[in-house]
Order: sequence, then C-alpha cells, then structure tokens
Amino acid sequence: MTNPTPLKIAVLVSGSGSNLQVLIDKQLQQLLNIQIVGVISNKADAYALERIRLANEQQVNIATAVIERDDNGKKYTRVGFEQQALQELRAWQPDLVVLAGFMRILTPLFIDGVTSSTGLNVPMINLHPSLLPNYKGLDTHTRVLQSGERYHGCSVHLVTSELDAGEVIAQAVTCVNAAENASQLQQRVHAMEHQLLPMVVGLFAERIVWLNNNQLTNRLGLNLPIKLWL
Repeated sequence: MTNPTPLKIAVLVSGSGSNLQVLIDKQLQQLLNIQIVGVISNKADAYALERIRLANEQQVNIATAVIERDDNGKKYTRVGFEQQALQELRAWQPDLVVLAGFMRILTPLFIDGVTSSTGLNVPMINLHPSLLPNYKGLDTHTRVLQSGERYHGCSVHLVTSELDAGEVIAQAVTCVNAAENASQLQQRVHAMEHQLLPMVVGLFAERIVWLNNNQLTNRLGLNLPIKLWL
C-alpha cells in the first residue's frame, strides 16, 4: 500500500548534482512519493544549486543552504560545517538524508545528530561508485581496472561513522570491459547511479526499508543488498 504522506528528503551535495536532478525529476513526474525539502552544499559554485533554482521556477520549493565560509570569509572547519548543517536539518525535519556526490567525511557528531522530532535517528544513505565492501574511498574506477576485476558498479549504503562501511541496501552491477578506460567506465557507472538511487529512495518512501533502533529493517523480507544487473 502506498504511503499517502510524501517522504521528506534532504540532500547533501558538492558538485554538479546529477543524481539530485534525477530525484527532482521523479518528484515532478510523481514517480516517487517524495518531497525534497532542502539541499545543503559545501561549495558555493556547485552546479547543483543552479538545478535547485531551475526546479523552484516550477514551484518545487526546495530550500538551499550553502555552508562553505563563515561571515568573516573563512572556510568552515569540519565541526563548524556540521554544526551549521545540523541546524538546517533540524529546521527542515527530513525523514531521509541522502548524500549524493557529497565530498566530505562526516563525523559521529553529525551522523548521530540527525534526529527526528521524536528523537529517533533519521536514516542517512550514501551513493558510492563501487561494489562495497570493495574499493572504499576515491579513484574506484581506476583501481578496479588496474586490479583486473570482472565486475564493477555502485552501491547505496547506510552512513555510519566508518567510511563507506554502513550496511549496503542495493547495488547496480555491470561487467567490466577491459578495453575501456577509467573515464568510460565512470560514465557507465554514473548512468547506473541514476537508476539505483531512486529505486532505493522509493523503498524508503514506501516504508519497505526503514531504520528501526538504528537497524535496517524491511517489511517484505528482502535479501539485502538488492542487486540490479545492468
């Protein structure tokens, strides 16, 4: 049964925001029962902010917060950024926080600080360009090619204080073509991200997958991670 109340989402971005655009489009087309309530960027020049401006011209009404420099022009420290971001999230009261191309490592101060009005932890998910637990961190496509892997892809996982180590909810998998370079592989995986992320957000929107006492649960008894072969 579809939950009639849209899932309120906050998104953290650092760059172009193409995965954010996918979620905006799904909301506009009513293909996902979601409401993007706010976007936080740690980069004032992130193109994702232009995407929000264009979306708001269509009456989407997404709030934005740029948290890069303080009133004195100094870049925020990690703790300073997280304190400001938590203030925004507490005001927006999202049901789900999505990290989509967000290029900062978050501390337990932030991860444990995102709570609902009832004091429960709000689920936070991240999109990572590898088949976790393999190839955590950066430069995943180059490392996969150098290692001669047969398969590659992307993962959506719960965010924990350990880098790229939270439980994996779903993965999109593809065969590696030994003739392609890292840029070509990256482009293919990026296109897969645009299918994987909205699928996982949809699981949360329909409350098929949820966070209960900080444990991932699913009411259909799905075997996680779900794998999409693309």
